Amino acid sequence: MNSCLLCGQQFAPAVSLRQFFSWRKVHVQRICIQCRAKFQALTDHRCQVCTGELAQNDVCLNCRTWRKIYGSSLLHHHAALRYNGAAHDLMVNYKRYGDYVLRAVLQELCYQELRQIKADYYVPIPTSAAHLAKRQFDTISAIYDDIVPLTPALLKVSDCGAQGSKNRTERLRSEQTFGVNHDLAFDFKQRKILLLDDIYTTGRTLYHARDALSAVFPAARIESFSIYR
Repeated sequence: MNSCLLCGQQFAPAVSLRQFFSWRKVHVQRICIQCRAKFQALTDHRCQVCTGELAQNDVCLNCRTWRKIYGSSLLHHHAALRYNGAAHDLMVNYKRYGDYVLRAVLQELCYQELRQIKADYYVPIPTSAAHLAKRQFDTISAIYDDIVPLTPALLKVSDCGAQGSKNRTERLRSEQTFGVNHDLAFDFKQRKILLLDDIYTTGRTLYHARDALSAVFPAARIESFSIYR
């Protein structure tokens, strides 16, 4: 029996026969069925670029805005879940109040979807020095480092304030805050890079991250992933 990390009740984690007889590390359930049901999957009708939900499959208004800036060079994005009320409450406790234990919940919510996306490098969006000092851990890397091998190729070179505190217009006008970590020995030429973040709102952060890497590695194929959209 396990204790649910959200409600505290005891539950028996589901284990398939394939997992039971597998020699590979099994991802252990950390939240009960009732709590898991509070987090909603995205519908089948999504934006063809960013997976945002639409009435029918097409390109959303947000990506049409990016198309005016980037033309056909849009950032293809993958997401696992809808950003609903349960997701908001979880992220407030995890990021604002620095509840490190909740990283295991976020890992469980995105584990299956992320493992299906193959890339040569998985690059987390870096946390600012101010937030790192406040929380004492990197909120993005903490989620993903037990799921895929991470390559810290990006650096936070300036801090224009938390994106969560800005409205849509302020987010879109945010200046570039990322640089490339040249101290690492890696070759991104003609390789697939998957940028990792927690929430996709307007895409401004991920486009800045893509731009920073593309300026140094123009032949790299870059996509992105977040738990919520």
